[in-house]
Formats: sequence, structure tokens, C-alpha cells
Amino acid sequence: MRVVHTILFLLAALELIIMLLVARKLHAAWPPMRVAGTFLLLLAIAWVGIARYQLGRSFSVTPQARQLITSGLYARFRNPIYLASPVLVVGLSLISAQWWPMLLLIVVVPVQIARARREASVLRAAFGEEYDRYCARTWF
Repeated sequence: MRVVHTILFLLAALELIIMLLVARKLHAAWPPMRVAGTFLLLLAIAWVGIARYQLGRSFSVTPQARQLITSGLYARFRNPIYLASPVLVVGLSLISAQWWPMLLLIVVVPVQIARARREASVLRAAFGEEYDRYCARTWF
């Protein structure tokens, strides 16, 4: 199942890259904001893909305490996937040269904070002091 998810993610990323290359052909000059937005969007997609891969079988939609992952991106960030969401929204806003997608941050940021808190309570209940030590050396 992990291989299937990885393949689907890579196909989606490849589709996005092809779409951006086609869009580049249609628009001879890309303004710096669109280039920055594309960079942020690709960074967020890669970040999520790597984090998802590093979670492996510990990935779940609802908070579950299968295993405490403390390596890779998770060595520095407790919730790298949640951190990528605002970056993705900003990237989309810059690519589209529209301000209104930024309004999504009003919803996305509080939702991700709430999800992180629920996840933390599940992990703290399962792993206790080990999780607290992990939290002391990581961010969000």
C-alpha cells in the first residue's frame, strides 16, 4: 500500500510539473511572483510527499498512536504535513496572482493547529515521557 501511495503522489507531482511547463509555454514571461509561487507549491508538495513516506504505516487520517516517528523531517518538526498546508496556499495565491486564496489561511491554520493538538494528546497518552522529550527538541 505504501508503494501505491508513493506512486500516486509522484504521478500527481509529475502532472503538476507538466501543467506548469505547458502554462509556461502559453505565457512567454513569468513574473517573479508566479515563479516564487511555483517554487513554494513544489516545495510544499515535495515536503508532504517526503513526510508521508517517512510516516510509512504510521500514517492515518485520524490520530492514532501506532509508532512515534522521530527521524527525517520528524526529527525537527512534529507535524511537517500540517506545516506544508499554509505554504501550499500561499504558493497557489502567488501563482494565480489573486489575493482571495489567502483567505483560506483563516480556515487552514486553525484547523491544522486543532489537528496537531488532537494528535499530540493521543501520542502523549500512548508514549508519555518519550513523547514529551520528543516535543522538547522539535517545533510544531
